[in-house]
Amino acid sequence: MITNLTNLQQEAYQYLIQGNYSKATSLYEQAIAIEPHIKSYYWYLGLVLLLQGQETEAQMTWMLPITEVEPEEIDFYTNELILVLQREAERHEIKEEYSIAWAIRQHIREINPDHINNLLTLIKISIKQENLEDNTLENWGIIEILKQENNLNLELLQQVLQEFLENVPLHPATVEFLEASITKFSHPQEYFWIILPAAMKIGHTLKNPQLAARILELYLHRDAENIEALKHLATFNQNYGNYSQGIEKAKLCYSLSQTIPDKIAAIHLVLRGLMSAGGYWQEVTSTCKELETLFQKFIQAQPLPLDEVRTLYLLTPSFAIPHIKDSPAEFRAIHNQIAKIFQANIQPAAAKENNFNLIKPVQENFASVASQFHCDRDSSQPLITSSKKLKIGYLSYALRRHSVGWLARWLFQYHDQEKFEINTYFVNYKLVDDWLQEWYVNQSTHAHKLGMNGLEIAQKINEDEIDILIDLDSITLDISSEIMALKPAAIQATWLGWDASGIPAIDYFIADPYVLPSTAQDYYTEKIWRLPQTYIAVDGFEIATPTLRRDELDIPSAAVIYLSAQRGYKRHPQTTRWQMKIIKEVPNSYFLIKGDAQEESIKRFFYQIAEEEGVDCSRLRFLPQVALEATHRANLAIADVVLDTYPYNGATTTLETLWMGIPLVTRVGQQFAARNSYTMMINAGITEGIASTDEEYIEWGIRLGKDAKLRQEISGKLRQSRQTAPLWNAKQFTREIEKAYQQMWANYIDA
Repeated sequence: MITNLTNLQQEAYQYLIQGNYSKATSLYEQAIAIEPHIKSYYWYLGLVLLLQGQETEAQMTWMLPITEVEPEEIDFYTNELILVLQREAERHEIKEEYSIAWAIRQHIREINPDHINNLLTLIKISIKQENLEDNTLENWGIIEILKQENNLNLELLQQVLQEFLENVPLHPATVEFLEASITKFSHPQEYFWIILPAAMKIGHTLKNPQLAARILELYLHRDAENIEALKHLATFNQNYGNYSQGIEKAKLCYSLSQTIPDKIAAIHLVLRGLMSAGGYWQEVTSTCKELETLFQKFIQAQPLPLDEVRTLYLLTPSFAIPHIKDSPAEFRAIHNQIAKIFQANIQPAAAKENNFNLIKPVQENFASVASQFHCDRDSSQPLITSSKKLKIGYLSYALRRHSVGWLARWLFQYHDQEKFEINTYFVNYKLVDDWLQEWYVNQSTHAHKLGMNGLEIAQKINEDEIDILIDLDSITLDISSEIMALKPAAIQATWLGWDASGIPAIDYFIADPYVLPSTAQDYYTEKIWRLPQTYIAVDGFEIATPTLRRDELDIPSAAVIYLSAQRGYKRHPQTTRWQMKIIKEVPNSYFLIKGDAQEESIKRFFYQIAEEEGVDCSRLRFLPQVALEATHRANLAIADVVLDTYPYNGATTTLETLWMGIPLVTRVGQQFAARNSYTMMINAGITEGIASTDEEYIEWGIRLGKDAKLRQEISGKLRQSRQTAPLWNAKQFTREIEKAYQQMWANYIDA
């Protein structure tokens, strides 16, 4: 009889797992009839009913035998039932039948609402089914249960945390769930590998730096001196405007750093915070000097063991120096050495730290390729025709609502896609609604939406056999620098995003006759490729309805309005002093100041210089940021004259100013950053307002403020220039840069 029952039970279970529920039901009912006191028969019979969708009948089947047992036995039989249901749920999870597993586990939750491991698994399944609701964790009470429960599966908790942060990182309960979870681990390193990537995705890719900062703060409560976490916390605080905390964390990072490379990386964050906040100029200057000292020590200490070199963070700190002084030969003498060391360390670091096979060299059958080209060697400009489409790759994190995104779009729009295959590599593709980013996706022959792993991106570019790779980021993004240093393409060039990076693997820096002086090649490692007229052109900008009015700013209708719309890190005290001298000399003039910065520090900065120059602070107005770029451009029209910054000029802001027909005063320097406005004005057909000395800057500012007729003449010339000037002829610019690409390729195959 026992043997027969055992066989009956085994046969019933086989029918259950085969999905023959009617047969399984019949056999379990037979077993109950023979031995009604064996509770497990009821558990399986109820399970079969549940799998057939008969939830009420299943619950009654389970509950009836439990009501008949002694009180002290209830927990035992309840746990036995849960174990049966749990095993069946796990079987369906292995088969990825998540909806069935979810239904079974929901009944486990009804039987035991505090079963923490079941609740965690329910979260995991809900994420896979993409049906985790905003109030689910609250409704289940899982946060409070986690805080009180110690009998949980830590490996499961790790898995759920990772799934949660990867798939629903912006869930309303993210911080509370994470805070309750991490207390269960004995050591913070057990979850650091989960939290840091999640924070980076939330802060950068999903553009929610405030939430990313909160998450890292939770981690640092238990590991307060983790430099990597502090570094990113400083960055996120700065990114959402919490400059004081961003600077404080960066300084802590610097104080904890032991090696020169670590100190360089940390001091960059200090400078980033100070400069973005604006107004901390004395501290910025001293910190830049410390950075230059560290660079020199680093160069002298070479070669350092690979373990001591934080390779990725060597180049981005250089971004600060051109903001405080215009000495390109001196700057590049140091920077180019750092870039050379950077490249020398990238490939071995990649191989060692990431088990990365060095990218295979780009090889071409030169005879075969050359046969596709026909060059007229008697012409000063080779005429190149080809049956081969050149494969152009554009690499950037900024092809979105960003200055680079606004300016590069005309090149993408006018590219001849019959002659050029356009591959766009989006570094850290933003998982947010950004219409301009999607526009670039649609304009590309092939759009690659990528993450933040430079090695993987470089491998992808190499596999795509890109002929010419154009870097739009330069040293403003360490990941892009890493990719370029790995040399994934045959020809590599830098354009638009910033000055040349100095990385030896980059062949060309695309410029024009004006944006770099004639002597610049003496201190550039890249060959400067000068386009014939301008290195950038646009067909214009979208303009919305202005939101600024003179009366609302308490400015008389007859007053002269000067404007400066730059971020805090471009606010040099010497240039600000020139601007105050102009305001002082032009009666009934006002100065509007706009740009991202820490409100208190930037006001303190301007007020102090104004008082020192004898300018009444009531003549200054500080404007808030606006949400839309088109509104910002419309608001420029309130200005009579725009005063540029130096030694770091405007770029996008200069183009916008000229497009709006507003006179501009700029100081021309020697470095790329000090000549942007100069080349743009020349290519718009305007020389009025271009100053080659400090004194001329002040003189032009005063003259334009006092001479309304001259302002009108300049505005008229700018309006007319829209029809004739190279700056506003993006189609012609595109043809010129395409010719440059063809000539670069011809040079390459002839080498």
